Amino acid sequence: MMRRRNAINDSMKEEKKRPFWRYLLEALLVIALIIGINSWRTRDAVSGPAPMLSGNTLNGESYLLPRKPGEPLLVYFWASWCPVCKFQDGNIATLSEEFPVITVAMSSGSDEEISDYLEQEGLELAVINDDTGEISNRWGVKGVPTTFVIDGEGEVRFVEVGYTTTPGLRLRRWLAEVF
Repeated sequence: MMRRRNAINDSMKEEKKRPFWRYLLEALLVIALIIGINSWRTRDAVSGPAPMLSGNTLNGESYLLPRKPGEPLLVYFWASWCPVCKFQDGNIATLSEEFPVITVAMSSGSDEEISDYLEQEGLELAVINDDTGEISNRWGVKGVPTTFVIDGEGEVRFVEVGYTTTPGLRLRRWLAEVF
């Protein structure tokens, strides 16, 4: 009888240990899955030195991505027809008040249509209209929203496709600045 109780107690202790290892394994699998999906989604995006980015913003200012910007900046590709971009746009607008951000409107119509969209959404962003798709092709952008973090030396440090939180973007920018 005593052996049976000890065996039951031992098996209960093992069951308590199993969930920790099982949860750890499941967490590692989820992390691996997320990394794999992100790698697949960004497979065509540029890496290394940032490609040329130049054009006129919607307010008529000439923009040229510096070869060595001196500080990290965000390059944000979006579209007026993209529902996920509508959620992300506010994050980008907030960040643009704190540090350099240039946005590229991909296949979103004329300058006037994009300006109307920005006004309707209450957004103040520096926007280059990529109506021909030339810029997005050069950067390897296949879907929107896509966000690039460029470090002070002009290297692409992070690429994110899809929604990214403001704290997540701040963290990536900080990492590009510090490391």
